[in-house]
Amino acid sequence: MPELVFFSGTMDCGKSTLALQIEHNRSARGLQGMIYSRNDRAGRGKLSSRLGLVTEAVEAADDLDFYAHVVDHLSSGGRVDYIIADEAQFLAPEQIDQLARVVDDLGLDVFAFGITTDFRSKLFPGSQRLVELADRIEVLKVEALCWCGARATHNARTVDGRMVVEGAQVVVGDVRGETGGEGAERPAEVGYEVLCRRHHRRLQTAATAHAAALSPDVLPVDAQR
Repeated sequence: MPELVFFSGTMDCGKSTLALQIEHNRSARGLQGMIYSRNDRAGRGKLSSRLGLVTEAVEAADDLDFYAHVVDHLSSGGRVDYIIADEAQFLAPEQIDQLARVVDDLGLDVFAFGITTDFRSKLFPGSQRLVELADRIEVLKVEALCWCGARATHNARTVDGRMVVEGAQVVVGDVRGETGGEGAERPAEVGYEVLCRRHHRRLQTAATAHAAALSPDVLPVDAQR
């Protein structure tokens, strides 16, 4: 039976890499899929992994109707055996409903990939709807690590290395160029970091905790050399 499957995890846990692997495995067997992405780090119309792998994709804009888009492709003589939707947390809830309809009415497998919660540990609307509708939810097994070495479970937004808990829900990628406030002498450096729950609660990033290494052990060094 076709399924709507939600692959979820924190940043840096290999979601896009798995999406590309699923695409490779199925295309190698002669199947043809439609790939969608949104706000990918490689630019519009791309699905990319931090490992450097990249493929073409349809940019899932706000006004994209997934069901209508797939039906139009099939009606024009195209072939579709499965759907891959990366960065699914950025999709609107009604777009998730459209993906569910693709499964139920067209009989196609849909594989959606995304992070579950934002930098405030709140559910993204798209991820929430996937949790509500998915036939199956797969938490990725590749564990991202907090700077302390514990399993990272939360995504943090940082400004000049310090964690922030206010701001727009969606600020894509390692953003550089947001102003540091009125009268700031230079732009603030905005980035993201994965943390364990304890350090997310304490607002402790690697920079603010002065974490030098994951291991507390220090190799012996001969000062005379």
